[in-house]
Amino acid sequence: MRIRLIVTAVLSILVLAVFVGLGNWQLDRLAWKEAVLAQIEAQISAPPVPLPEDPDPIRDKYLPVIVRGNVNPEELHVLVSSRDYGAGFRIIQPFTLAKTGQRIMIDRGFVPVGDKLKLRSGGDMTVTGNLHWPDERDDYTPANDAAKNYWYAREVEVLAEALDTDPILVVAASSTDPDILPMRVTTEGIPNDHLEYAMTWFLMAATWVMMTGFALWRMKRRTRDTRTPRNN
Repeated sequence: MRIRLIVTAVLSILVLAVFVGLGNWQLDRLAWKEAVLAQIEAQISAPPVPLPEDPDPIRDKYLPVIVRGNVNPEELHVLVSSRDYGAGFRIIQPFTLAKTGQRIMIDRGFVPVGDKLKLRSGGDMTVTGNLHWPDERDDYTPANDAAKNYWYAREVEVLAEALDTDPILVVAASSTDPDILPMRVTTEGIPNDHLEYAMTWFLMAATWVMMTGFALWRMKRRTRDTRTPRNN
């Protein structure tokens, strides 16, 4: 029985070490993710630069840019929910650059559902914002309804084909129309669950310690009872 107790204790320590190790690994991942998010935030808020000739989705993601040109009247409406204003649409429009004539897309911001068909300002405009290639579609995202102008994800290639533009999206950082609420690029949508994962592993470690302690106590007590002589 003594050997059984020793084996149980050793195995329990090994399992505990695994739980604690996984918790510490998640804390390391948390520090890494926070550093990445801080770097992205710094990049987002950097001074804007002219639009690169050939923006790269990896190299230039979040790059602050300033573009001058003409907002074309076509619109795509991407369904979105605002924490403060409820359901509505992002307004995506073609934008013809004044210098080169290149057609790109501008995400002008949010309008409530009731303003979906409201006439919006256009024409010559200077827009400051960030290049973005959002990854918003998953297995649960509905299919787009182009006929009703209902879009459910900002898929740059898909939207560009629908608007006949280059696959370049600038998300406006400030309002280009008093009736449009800018929804600037932030890090809020980037998942960072490492602290929750770490706490889960540490909680499992604490639970394991209690369960193991109780089991060892029961085994020791059973051993003691078997060795205690009974009085007839």
